Amino acid sequence: MKEAVVNSVTRILDNYLEVTHHRKTPERYTILRAIYNQKGHFTLEELKAILTEKYNFPVSRATLYNTLNLFMEIRLVMRHRIHSITKYEAFYGNNNHCHQICTSCGKVTEVSSPEIVEAVSNLNLKRFRKDGFNLYIYGMCSSCQAKITRKRRKEKKLKTE
Repeated sequence: MKEAVVNSVTRILDNYLEVTHHRKTPERYTILRAIYNQKGHFTLEELKAILTEKYNFPVSRATLYNTLNLFMEIRLVMRHRIHSITKYEAFYGNNNHCHQICTSCGKVTEVSSPEIVEAVSNLNLKRFRKDGFNLYIYGMCSSCQAKITRKRRKEKKLKTE
């Protein structure tokens, strides 16, 4: 399945580069492959490290930034700004999804919700063609909730002593 997705996004990139008369550079294709073999969200720095460590393909920060902008333009990558951190994720085949974001630790996880996808699909928007959505749900993850509970119990115990 993953290889089929990589092949599809590679064809999309090929077509776009041909139509717009851009160069087909090895950097673009290696970065695309690394992104689509990556699970979840990643920062620019994390992608740079993956390219260097796993692919033995070091690239400059500027090349990464420009390539990610190109991929966003053709909707192969989505950018998220969460807690003043910019994260990216592969977008092809995943254009309707929800994220839950912990406001304490910043952890981001994807949530599968067919009900929300159906509700958005059924929205009747005038003079607008929908082709995807992202929903952010803010709250506190169970790990942070447990830390707070432990801290309160400890404080309460100290007060009673």
